Amino acid sequence: MTHTLGLDIGTFETKGTLVADDGTITAIASRPHKMIVPRPGWAEHRADEDWWGDFVHVTKALLAQSGLDPKRIRAVATSAIGPCMLPVDATGAPLMNGVLYGVDTRAAAQIEALNASIGQDRILATCGNALTSQSVGPKILWLRETHPDRFARTTKVLTSTSYLTWKLTGRYVIDHYTAANFSPLYDVNRLAWTDALADILPLSHLPDLMWSTDIAGHVTPAAAAETGLAPGTPVTCGTIDAAAEAVSVGVQFPGEMMLMYGSTIFIIQVTAAPVRDARLWYAPWLFPGAHASMAGLATSGTLTHWFRDQLARDTDFATLAAEAAQSPKGAKGLICLPYFSGERTPIHDAQAKGAFFGLDLTHTRADLFRAALEGIAMGTAHVFDTYRELDAAPSRVLAVGGGTQNAVWMQATSDLAHTPQLVCEKTMGASYGDAFLAAVAIGAVMPDEITRWNPVARTVTPEPTAVYDRQYPLWKALYAQTKDIAHALG
Repeated sequence: MTHTLGLDIGTFETKGTLVADDGTITAIASRPHKMIVPRPGWAEHRADEDWWGDFVHVTKALLAQSGLDPKRIRAVATSAIGPCMLPVDATGAPLMNGVLYGVDTRAAAQIEALNASIGQDRILATCGNALTSQSVGPKILWLRETHPDRFARTTKVLTSTSYLTWKLTGRYVIDHYTAANFSPLYDVNRLAWTDALADILPLSHLPDLMWSTDIAGHVTPAAAAETGLAPGTPVTCGTIDAAAEAVSVGVQFPGEMMLMYGSTIFIIQVTAAPVRDARLWYAPWLFPGAHASMAGLATSGTLTHWFRDQLARDTDFATLAAEAAQSPKGAKGLICLPYFSGERTPIHDAQAKGAFFGLDLTHTRADLFRAALEGIAMGTAHVFDTYRELDAAPSRVLAVGGGTQNAVWMQATSDLAHTPQLVCEKTMGASYGDAFLAAVAIGAVMPDEITRWNPVARTVTPEPTAVYDRQYPLWKALYAQTKDIAHALG
């Protein structure tokens, strides 16, 4: 039986999956890495060590584990955290660490300057998005203004997936879904790069645009020697990890939404027409003629990691979750603002601060951890409220990611967002979606066959919860009433 290979670079881990033609998983391999935080508000990865190095390691592990002849792999598809900003020189060598997606807020001054010079309404009309920490354009401008020598040596500006595809095929490409995050350099109306709004860098320095399932090229002999893949294996253009994750659980029709529990909460809803609002993000979906509306929190899984590392060392997440389940809903009056890296949607406030409010001497570690999970769930509910205000509430929500194993977190999210969540049989996420997209790219399956590959297994049903009805408005008021203090702290 032939296979496709999907590989995803996450914030803290790389995962690869070998999948047979019928959707059966043959092998799974992973490798951890760290998010580099050289200063508050910055977030980076090392392109060669964390992106390409992980790809090589995981691919070799998959081949060794499965014993599969590499020639039996019909296609490769990748996804990765994004959108990222990685300048490379004329040889394709990275000129610095890759600057990560919206959790990196270093370009706040450039966002302000571009908004002032271009106009926020014009940016939204052309790009479909407001400029936020998720936007790559301001980060390129940051590079030009703060490191002119490095900028002068820049031949291409890539994202994480683009770098992997270049290493595999020798081609610089990017999919439209990812490119839409390069505001103000991408025109969503023309599906093309633009310099009409700002002269940030020559457009020739950006990768070629493709659709996610287009074949970008084939594995080169050099890449084959490093990875163990067969030379000539087709490689797709690839996409951002969250998009591949949405595909993995069957998000395909308008109204269907993915709710991803990962390092951050990330939301993608497929829509029949563009949903353009400064509080959310917009992009063309992975296939021509479809649209996507996105949202995301800045800290979710990263907050649980922080909690464990700082307050519960030598304790695993299963134990923390079990403790949180013993704390009552509402965590005995404790409220957590989860803005430990600022916040993305819907408030787009890079200077927002995290907080536990309402502490007294009766509170325990279990209460604190429950409050953290409920704080993330309240941030998610805030996004759902925004969709409802725009008459764009989802018709179906499919949950995915490591957080789906945490019953407290899942139930709190359904309760606060007032929505059921469907969980599919396979929840490993983006790498499985990548393998499916690789199969689509070579015509082995049709896009709607994902529900055969990965059917729904269970549903989390919302429960009426009076304590949440009382605390959620207080949670929103806490941010509003302390915003000025948070900004003054710097």
